[in-house]
Amino acid sequence: MNIIIAGSGEVGSHLAKLLSYESQEITLIDSNKENLSFPNSHLDIKVIHGDCSSIATLRDAEISSADLFVAVTEMQSVNLTSCFLAKQLGAKKTIARISNTELLEKNDVDISLLGIEELISPEKLASDEIKLVISQAVFNDAFEFEDGALMTLGLKVQESAALIGKSVVEAAGILPEMHFFPIAIKRGEDTIIPRGDTIFKVGDRIIFMTTPGGDEELLKLSGQDNHEIKNIMILGGGKIGKRVAKELGESNLNVKLFESNKNKAQELADELSDCLVILGDGTNVELLEDEDIDQMDAFISVTGDSETNIMSCLMAKSKGIGKTIALVENIDYYKLSQISGIDTLINKKLLAANTIEKYVRRGEVVAVSQLSNMNAELLEFVVRKDSNICNKEIKDLFFPRSAIISGVIRDGEGLIVLGNFKLLENDRVVVCCLMDSIKEVEKFF
Repeated sequence: MNIIIAGSGEVGSHLAKLLSYESQEITLIDSNKENLSFPNSHLDIKVIHGDCSSIATLRDAEISSADLFVAVTEMQSVNLTSCFLAKQLGAKKTIARISNTELLEKNDVDISLLGIEELISPEKLASDEIKLVISQAVFNDAFEFEDGALMTLGLKVQESAALIGKSVVEAAGILPEMHFFPIAIKRGEDTIIPRGDTIFKVGDRIIFMTTPGGDEELLKLSGQDNHEIKNIMILGGGKIGKRVAKELGESNLNVKLFESNKNKAQELADELSDCLVILGDGTNVELLEDEDIDQMDAFISVTGDSETNIMSCLMAKSKGIGKTIALVENIDYYKLSQISGIDTLINKKLLAANTIEKYVRRGEVVAVSQLSNMNAELLEFVVRKDSNICNKEIKDLFFPRSAIISGVIRDGEGLIVLGNFKLLENDRVVVCCLMDSIKEVEKFF
């Protein structure tokens, strides 16, 4: 595919990096020459210094031959304008990053009239991710396929876990009916795609694919309790904090939201009827103690400052809070999640890049998710009648060892599958694979 990306910020540069694994024909445009320096020297792509909303710049990028134009600058107006122009100049498909989530809601505005096929809101993606994490108290790395027919759940293995010292095959024999399957293991700095003889060790962070009921089975094997989350404290009343507080409050959860700006706090108090808004500095330990932080089940820090979010979550963890979630702006901070003690780090730009990536994949990829702090991705394919995988049993596929079929959705039902399972036309197949095997996996579909 010929792909043009407008905006070389963290979303654009990370997207370009992901796609460079695919040997796609990529052009990256940015008006700031410094933003193009790293991609130009480290990635096999073409870079153009210029205004992406300029017709001359788009023509210089050969927009008329573009299969996909993606506008992900920090400015919504620039993204919408450049997508409109790109479509007029011949781009086959356009995607725009937006900040105003009103455009995603049902209203009288038809954004397709601007020639824009898809809108991506990093703030909404981050909010949805936080809600999903809250719904699974003990687990991390939650990601849903087909409205929960399949779901990934991450778990760090404790010494008391029944899994310790057992192979994948032996662990599966503990329970009569298995509704989960290990698909990736983070051990030290290594990402492992497990096989039947892989032994679970203390400290492993394991990603499981589950069907409904699998979470309860995992709790039994891990020796942990899935404490229900009822009381939640949120630090930061920006777009993400407001959205999360509103939706969690409407779900009958007890939510306290801290906002240090007086005017904004007043606005939030007027709008959020199901949430207690507190005017004050949420990093003030005494204030948090006065508001019973030790009684909270979860602490979510989504201010505009990554360091504040990380430090406040560490403080909350020291108070015994079981679930902590921090929003981080710098993608490099993502690697801290497993060494800092914070349960989940959310990066809206990484979420946006991963979401956009699904429109680029060859074959019939319908969903993409990169596992946090792992060199692995989840890809969801639709089996076509003429694909190399149709009407074959998994054991006969000669799948690369660095990839694994993690689950199948057939007629809306999620299935944990083994080697004798035959794949049929229109099956939705979820594959977990290391980054360097993506191209090889795509050939099967």
